[in-house]
Amino acid sequence: MLIRALLIAASLVPASAALAAPASFFTLDGKPLTPEQIDAQVARLMKANRVTGLAVALIRDGNVAYLHSYGQRDVERGLPLQDDTVMYGASLTKATFAYYVMQLVDEGRIDLDRPIAQDLPRPLPIYERYADLAGDERWRKFTPRMLLSHAAGLPNIRYFEPDQKLHIRLEPGSRFAYSGEGINLLQLVIEQKLGVDVGQDMQRRIFDRFGMTRSSMTWRDDFAGNLTQGYDETGALTPHDDRSTVKAAGSLDTTAQDWSKFLAAVVRGEGLSARALDEMTRLQIPIDSVTQFPTFSSERTDAYRSIKLGYGLGWGVFETPYGHAFFKEGQNEVTANYALCVQPRQACILLMSNSIRATGIFKELVDRLMGPTGLPWQWENYRPYDAAKVSGPP
Repeated sequence: MLIRALLIAASLVPASAALAAPASFFTLDGKPLTPEQIDAQVARLMKANRVTGLAVALIRDGNVAYLHSYGQRDVERGLPLQDDTVMYGASLTKATFAYYVMQLVDEGRIDLDRPIAQDLPRPLPIYERYADLAGDERWRKFTPRMLLSHAAGLPNIRYFEPDQKLHIRLEPGSRFAYSGEGINLLQLVIEQKLGVDVGQDMQRRIFDRFGMTRSSMTWRDDFAGNLTQGYDETGALTPHDDRSTVKAAGSLDTTAQDWSKFLAAVVRGEGLSARALDEMTRLQIPIDSVTQFPTFSSERTDAYRSIKLGYGLGWGVFETPYGHAFFKEGQNEVTANYALCVQPRQACILLMSNSIRATGIFKELVDRLMGPTGLPWQWENYRPYDAAKVSGPP
């Protein structure tokens, strides 16, 4: 049975009115929004673009105001997607990890600007996974700030390189180039410097703290009874990948119910000092690439300068008509996740899908459920399912 959680913020609807009238809240441009309207919009868009399953969460005033799951988690078995269905977090893992790192920064255990060469007990190329960097001393320039803001010059995934080896492709600190390799490297640095298991530490500091009972950095057998299968562009099934190794760049399994709790905590600033939250979500490095991928494309543009598109620490950032925003995508061939928060309003949207086709409806969902935020959809390659209605790329 589908589960809906609807919590009404007192500042939006008085308690007495909430009992007497249909529940509603507002988009950022002041339009009333009811659960029935949300259901209708989501159903229409999912049908139009043949999206298998989609969970939607809306956060208002730092609290989860709406949570509902639509469609199927497993088409072959006819099983519905539910709010507590385990889904692959993909690169939402990076944003979760960044929050964890900023806790360590708050505690003085990690210095964002200290070169990693000073924290590793051995030179980086001595470690087997980084032997490819032998002879390139530029690794000594890497700092946690560079790694979290995707400015170290490393590829996204080494296996996408022509020779499937790890190389430093750009001068460290010179420009943005999305890199899962850099995030995983920071995991190694933390584990070597502090002697911790990052997966266990994140469990204690984040999942346990926020009651995220069905979230983990590695596979748990109790997930098996209620989890998603993945569906590619053609609708073909890819079974859920049971990840047994902690990878800060992308091993998270979570649920819409759990990660919406985490997202609400982040936008409230819970668990971090005001300084650490600001550091994580402020512009660290501007972005002038036409699209996010391919990572090392030489094409540049000033189309996003007006919205100050860039990266913070583990999160993308830009300016909306309603104030500063931070965001994070998370996808692979069969997964599509998106989170966006407008910080001054403490308002967010979380979209999680087991169908890559969901990226084609993300822009319209954000526009209709949050308001016209100026989402940089071309850069994120979120091509609307009816692209003829939307202007082309910059």
